[in-house]
Amino acid sequence: MPLVTYFMNNDYLGILVNKTHSLPEDYVPADLIPVNIPFAHVGDDSRNYMRRPAARALETMFRDAEAAGLHPIGVSGFRSYERQKNIYTSNLAVKGEMHTSLYSARPGQSEHQTGLAMDISSPSVQSALTANVENTSEGRWLRQNAAAYGFTLRYPAGKEHITGYAYEPWHFRYVGKNLAAFLKKEGLTLEEYYQLLAL
Repeated sequence: MPLVTYFMNNDYLGILVNKTHSLPEDYVPADLIPVNIPFAHVGDDSRNYMRRPAARALETMFRDAEAAGLHPIGVSGFRSYERQKNIYTSNLAVKGEMHTSLYSARPGQSEHQTGLAMDISSPSVQSALTANVENTSEGRWLRQNAAAYGFTLRYPAGKEHITGYAYEPWHFRYVGKNLAAFLKKEGLTLEEYYQLLAL
């Protein structure tokens, strides 16, 4: 199997999903499990699910954050193609195309469909997904420590022209410890990493 084909396998932990690399409409990860962390949404909500390796890593990260006196809150993990379609359509109607294109992925282009992404907030901002997350104790801790658990801050400030999305200090993506450490050390997004692979 060619290298690039392997990296674009839907189940590969480092898969690139963005505005030019989409998932099929019917893709649902086979290993989704509920994540045992505090959530903004109580009950059996699909947003409280992730793929098994990501879920276990997130649980460990949250336990360590809580041991440090912090209180991160999970907001949104897995989203189906259909759920993303509803979110995108609703945002388009309310907020317009310019704003929506910066903050909401089209269906099939959302990392949440991979089951590897989690939006994380803080009680100090009422669990909202807002730029103010970066100024919370939880946000600062996550930026500093997430890579050690296999997560990368997927849409960093200053890389909007590369990722195609606005800065989202709440959106963390599981890629595995080795890749997360490399991305952090080199200051790279997944898009830039794949550009390096193609050289």
